[in-house]
Amino acid sequence: MEKQEKHFQTSLAGYQGEIAQAEAEFNQQRILERIWRKDFSVWSTDPVEITNRLGWLDSPGVSAALADEIIDFVSSLKADGYRNALLLGMGGSSLAGEVFSRSFDSQPGYLNLQVLDSTHPEAVLQQARNLDPRKTLYIVSTKSGSTVETISFMKFFFNQTLAQVGRKQAGRHFIAITDPGSGLESVAKEFNFRRIFLNDPDIGGRYSALSLFGIIPAAMLGIDIKKILHRADMMGRSCQALPGTTPNKNTTVRLGVIMGQLANSGRNKITFITSERLSPFADWLEQLIAESTGKMGKGILPVVDDTIMSPGQYAGDRLFVHLHGQDDHEQEHAVQELREAGHPVIEILCRDVFDIGGEFFRWEMATAIACWRLGVQPFNQPDVESAKVLARDMLAEYRRQGKLPQLAAQFEFPGIRVYAEKHADDFKELMNGWLGSNARDFERTGHEYISIQAYVQPDEKTWHVLQDIKVFLQQKFQTSVTVGYGPRFLHSTGQLHKGDAGKGFFIQILSALGVDAPIPDQAGFNHSSVSFATLITAQAFGDRRALLEKNRRVLTFQLHGDEQAGWVILSRLLAGQG
Repeated sequence: MEKQEKHFQTSLAGYQGEIAQAEAEFNQQRILERIWRKDFSVWSTDPVEITNRLGWLDSPGVSAALADEIIDFVSSLKADGYRNALLLGMGGSSLAGEVFSRSFDSQPGYLNLQVLDSTHPEAVLQQARNLDPRKTLYIVSTKSGSTVETISFMKFFFNQTLAQVGRKQAGRHFIAITDPGSGLESVAKEFNFRRIFLNDPDIGGRYSALSLFGIIPAAMLGIDIKKILHRADMMGRSCQALPGTTPNKNTTVRLGVIMGQLANSGRNKITFITSERLSPFADWLEQLIAESTGKMGKGILPVVDDTIMSPGQYAGDRLFVHLHGQDDHEQEHAVQELREAGHPVIEILCRDVFDIGGEFFRWEMATAIACWRLGVQPFNQPDVESAKVLARDMLAEYRRQGKLPQLAAQFEFPGIRVYAEKHADDFKELMNGWLGSNARDFERTGHEYISIQAYVQPDEKTWHVLQDIKVFLQQKFQTSVTVGYGPRFLHSTGQLHKGDAGKGFFIQILSALGVDAPIPDQAGFNHSSVSFATLITAQAFGDRRALLEKNRRVLTFQLHGDEQAGWVILSRLLAGQG
């Protein structure tokens, strides 16, 4: 292992030479200095969606200047009897809040923070059942102010609150976090929201963890946000371009160069091995890396929540990152075996959970640097919009026709329908033609990873079923298998799925949707022309069409009737027993 400092160590197997060359080019081109000058030409000849996306470099200081104001605001919530906060958002607007809520112990007397980022009707109704609107603050969080999921959540819960507290008080239970001039700012003023927080508009969603989008939810939990921001500031200062420094003495720069260069050399999948407390941070990393790098036929696939296999079961396409605390030694043996087998490994040691503040900044900078090496623009997401447009088209047809466009199932089993573009006489023939029956066959098909896209209720029971399916596929085909809840992943890995080299195989799973919830056409009024069940179905089939238009292979399973029976059949089908 090449030791650099106690908290950051690398083992690069046979890649030291090319990494050294990449670092030399980084230094010669003065990339770090140019990033801090906010020079768009680091990534592109076109300044669009770069010059107005570099505000994250200043986030620690900007947020620290507002810390006392935020803390005072949270104190007023406590004094007024609020006990719960529900963060309504998607992607970068909600992931940092979720990291804080899952990684830190709740502080006595502060708000219990929940996050809603699923349009599955049962997920929405569960929050409605569990939270008393009279004691709940709803955080409406969207940069654009028009994110369909977030605005749908807002309208639903505004009506729920209105019924409990009346029109005069309903707005007092809502705050907005958005960009200046957004549609949400206007709505928040119209409905007299308790507070409107306007974020720095020069920050993209996935780079917003240390801005108001992440720091306000953290403060509501009673987290010491000044300490978080201090750690972030320290990390930022440590990776500035100081006279006489070289990249290999700067661990953040080194991380970014390694990520980008190894991806160029075929190690384009990063498997995160994290301690339990830091595992939520990996979910945030997944969006940051996938959406930043996955475009122009390139990309780095983040793999989180992985079951670590023996070193010989991995192809030569992985970089492993071991992110853990000082007292966490659970994965040390497995990581050492990976090193000894010649897999590149990066180890990052956190002193305590507050180091997450520094890690947010480290990985934002490192990902921007990796994109320099890959030759892609890190701050746009050209393929995310395609699925949104197709979903909107389906919803428009629903409003005209009273039903969504119907697809013909190729196969039907008890509790499940199967949709596939490729013809086959039976399901086993279809699967063997696409994936093969073993690891060698899988390699022959030209795929590099499998993505499970689950448009289902995100609960613990379902997660275990999905993990069982994931582990089975991972071991059978000895490949990377990722799992994402829809539509959440559309704002995360969805860009990479359609923007990378097209080596993914996509398995969609749609819930039976036994319950439903209406989406009010307008907040404060009961009329509804679309429900959450309709929305999530349109999002699933819209993304399916977007993937097919990008020549990706997609297999769609739609559960119906007895959903539990459908899950059993699905597991059997994927195991080759159908």
